[in-house]
Amino acid sequence: MVRANGAVSLRELARVVQTSEVTVRRDVRALEAEGLLDRRHGGAVLPGGFTRESGFPQKSHLATAEKTAIADMAAGLVEEGEAIVVGAGTTTQELARRLARVPGLTVVTNSLLVAQALAHANRVEVVMTGGTLRGSNYALVGSGAEQSLQGLRVSRAFLSGNGLTAERGLSTSNMLSASVDRALVQAAAEVVVLADHTKLGSDTMFQTVPTDLITHLVTDEPAAHDDRAAAELQALADQGVRIAVAGGGAGAASSAAAESGAGGRPARREMPLPGQRRTQGQPLRALGESTVERDRDRARVADLRRR
Repeated sequence: MVRANGAVSLRELARVVQTSEVTVRRDVRALEAEGLLDRRHGGAVLPGGFTRESGFPQKSHLATAEKTAIADMAAGLVEEGEAIVVGAGTTTQELARRLARVPGLTVVTNSLLVAQALAHANRVEVVMTGGTLRGSNYALVGSGAEQSLQGLRVSRAFLSGNGLTAERGLSTSNMLSASVDRALVQAAAEVVVLADHTKLGSDTMFQTVPTDLITHLVTDEPAAHDDRAAAELQALADQGVRIAVAGGGAGAASSAAAESGAGGRPARREMPLPGQRRTQGQPLRALGESTVERDRDRARVADLRRR
């Protein structure tokens, strides 16, 4: 499965071989000792994964349920009439499919897949960067893409990547993709990272978003016994990243739907990190902006429109 897909999650392996993740983790550890693969938090990749990047066909089949749940929750951060940027990736493509229903939205993107997902949305304006097409992930990269983003200012950037750690932030395996992602970050007042559990704790070659610039992280629930992933999330939270957790595994979509707020949009919640316990009846604090912060953001967007 790793040879076919470039990477695979422990959850998927456990489902395929119909055994526990504990058993799968032990076998993956043995395969790593033989040099057949490299372990990552929540999964495994081919040897040399620090620099290797899987193509779109491989990524599109990895952690699909988790990506769907993450996209459902991330869409709840987007308000009507906003201007946002959306980077390339399979998770951001899932997000774009849900943004087609947000009226008055302006989406700036370097991803052909994101643009395609929004092509028939009557009330969404799509602005594409220039640049050179990178066929492995259907993204526009290079100086043309970066120059087209100069002078741009939007409320939020939604980005994905190949790895996420508290120490280094979001990273990717390709230099050209990293440069464009940095330009997208510079254009946004806030940065929302979309990363499933297989990315947690993984560190790849090129940093795109340092931790102190990440406003939100939308991820899925790590396995209950995955202490390393939980520790990584705790470290990110300690550095001020607001963490929203969508239901993981096969029940991801139903879990997100069960927490929907008004209008059927997924409610945002804060992850109960290790060491945190809620008392009986105590609600989870809503993740995202407070009323004051939301009013401030709306005023900023209105000011951008006037300019």
